[in-house]
Amino acid sequence: MQEDLQTIQQVYNVLTEFVINYSFQILGAILILLIGGKLAGWLGRIVARFCEKRNLDVTLSRFLGSMVKVLVLTFVVIIAIGKFGISIAPFIAALGAIAFGSSFAIAGPVSNYGAGLVIILTRPFVIGNTITIKGVSGVVDEIRLAITILSTEDDEIITIPNKHIVGEILHNSFANRIVETTVGISYDDNPEQAVDVLHRALAQIEEVCSNPPPQIGIEAFGESSIDLGLRYWVPTKKYFQTLYRANLAVHKALRETGISIPFPQRDVRMKGQTE
Repeated sequence: MQEDLQTIQQVYNVLTEFVINYSFQILGAILILLIGGKLAGWLGRIVARFCEKRNLDVTLSRFLGSMVKVLVLTFVVIIAIGKFGISIAPFIAALGAIAFGSSFAIAGPVSNYGAGLVIILTRPFVIGNTITIKGVSGVVDEIRLAITILSTEDDEIITIPNKHIVGEILHNSFANRIVETTVGISYDDNPEQAVDVLHRALAQIEEVCSNPPPQIGIEAFGESSIDLGLRYWVPTKKYFQTLYRANLAVHKALRETGISIPFPQRDVRMKGQTE
């Protein structure tokens, strides 16, 4: 019991001595951290707003603002540590050793961050663009250092690690997505009239973009029909609903003008055997 009391007394004396000797340093370090944190956040927001006013990309503006905030916080922490008379050289050496030892384990995340930095600086796409990569398509909602987030017409969220974007073949159709389809008409019908009818049918659909205008023409000569190809742009978030409306409008317009859509036919002749 006596030994425990002596141990507690020693700990108390050490703590008391530490507080007495370093009370002003502790108070100064806390004030530096509080003021530095506020200053870092303020400078980060200032830089981000300045970049946005200069018409820089939103993602790049946020990235530069975050970088300024991190740099200011780093200097603030170094100054706060220095208030205690502690040298930061050993910490830097230790961090270097830890980083080297863990570099193999975190190679994937690090490559994602590096790829994200390349995307932010080179800007092959921006928020609001429609991109297709490795069979995945969607509208870019957010670009982070490690990942890029897409959304689809069905409100699905697609998360792509940035290392799977950089160095791959990337399709960027900006705010829209192209529809490519085919409709067949009879060889007895006038293809020029059919093309005009299809143009007028698509013009009645508000979601079909007029710039660039729809492209309609003879795509191929099938066995039982003249195949007319249709290519037009629609908003990515309304792709399927516009496609369905356009197909219905095309079918209705062709029927009203007497242009038939033939179905495949085969003539089968049976040869009888004579004895």
